[in-house]
Amino acid sequence: MSAAAAAVAPPLCTWIVAACLSATCGADDKDKKRSCGGGGGSGSGLFGTRRHLAARRRGGARSGMPIAASLHPERGPVENKKSDTKQRRVVVTGMGVVTPLGHEPDEFYNNLLQGVSGISEIEAFDCSSYPTRIAGEIKSFSTDGWVAPKLAKRMDKFMQYLIVAGKKALENGGITEDIMNELDKSRCGVLIGSAMGGMKVFSDAIEALRVSYRKMNPFCVPFATTNMGSAILAMDLGWMGPNYSISTACATSNFCILNAANHIIRGEAELMLCGGSDAPIIPIGLGGFVACRALSQRNNDPTKASRPWDVDRDGFVMGEGAGVLLLEELEHAKQRGAEIYAEFLGGSFTCDAYHMTEPHPEGKGVILCVENALADAGVTKEDINYVNAHATSTQMGDLKEFEALARCFGQNPQLRVNSTKSMTGHLLGAAGGIEAVAAIQMPGLITCDRLSLLVVLLPTLAIRTGWIHPNINLDNPEKNVDVSLLVGSQKERCDVKVALSNSFGFGGHNSSILFAPFK
Repeated sequence: MSAAAAAVAPPLCTWIVAACLSATCGADDKDKKRSCGGGGGSGSGLFGTRRHLAARRRGGARSGMPIAASLHPERGPVENKKSDTKQRRVVVTGMGVVTPLGHEPDEFYNNLLQGVSGISEIEAFDCSSYPTRIAGEIKSFSTDGWVAPKLAKRMDKFMQYLIVAGKKALENGGITEDIMNELDKSRCGVLIGSAMGGMKVFSDAIEALRVSYRKMNPFCVPFATTNMGSAILAMDLGWMGPNYSISTACATSNFCILNAANHIIRGEAELMLCGGSDAPIIPIGLGGFVACRALSQRNNDPTKASRPWDVDRDGFVMGEGAGVLLLEELEHAKQRGAEIYAEFLGGSFTCDAYHMTEPHPEGKGVILCVENALADAGVTKEDINYVNAHATSTQMGDLKEFEALARCFGQNPQLRVNSTKSMTGHLLGAAGGIEAVAAIQMPGLITCDRLSLLVVLLPTLAIRTGWIHPNINLDNPEKNVDVSLLVGSQKERCDVKVALSNSFGFGGHNSSILFAPFK
């Protein structure tokens, strides 16, 4: 494995994981580096086995860092590092995903282009008594080399997905061990949220409590909170900049991405890992959404169940996974020679202030959100020619979003609209993260002098004409939907100028973010 991967899994001692691993840190010999791993001769760091990392590194295992060096670095007088925020641009230099369609950005996007569905029968537990028995379930996933086995065993899956996707974003972004060592970690942050948090950990704790509190996982409370994934990843990396999580239901990822970008724009950080992660495919998660009557019951034909804008849609399909972006200040990215995948232009949040789960009938909140996002990014509606819609395959949601888009953009023949969820299902708080990756993965040859925008490059690929993924299962479109704006059942060529990605959540939370090719 590459040096970049090795750099993102240094062992780090903290009270929570040290207790979890029953680690001991020898301090008698000052000439020896402290190592807080458990196990036998191969040893294990807190967040990745040294045996596995040694193979990835080709240079042997690196011992742990002293606690003082990681948590309390010596610092000189505090300097005023506030930059001229008007000149600070934010770019995307890394992407990491864990999805039902693959765990690498290229694999994930290639499956989208081919119209592959990630929806299947649930295998994680017996759901034969449920009216819904399908989901965008991840069938194969391993934390080997990314998270220490003992810690992974106690973690909720949403944290496992988050940490792996976050580290893969660093690897994808070319953060090698040497670069990691040179980073000013006080200016590197993590802002990865979750809609549901550690549902499985908390549910298991409740079951254990029925026997005795002594049977409960001692980490059930911290491991169930939505912020702990970001916190543990920051501890692992030693990143001491902005660190928290946002939970705005299915709009979570977009909220995190925009807030992370704002930290960079304000001069508070140079790099930010941001996005979302969720693992709701458990009995209480499935049962809760069944009780809401929100899920598709097309159990006999899972791959056809998620069908945004189609007349025969009968609810959304739950999915699971994580999507993480590495955002970076432009000059910082240039200085380290990073490959720049796209530029983050801006975004906006609004609230419908109408209903807990239903969209506003006139789409006022969505329209305001899109218009504010365009204003924040400094672009006009004519500049947008691709929209990755929230469209979850629900009766009201799909129509109201499309009507709002029509109000915002009019009859723009260049506009193309699709929904990633037709293939992945709805990943809740992680949806915006993987959909941002889907938007960024669209290469295009652009000529747009006024905006000075050129191309988005796929990793390792030269400038070329781009493709956007299809809307699968759109067999019988709603009559109120202008199908000329929707991508069909096959991938289409599109020279993406500016991409808009929408995410909306229970509570009336609306979010829109924009990406463009970088020049």
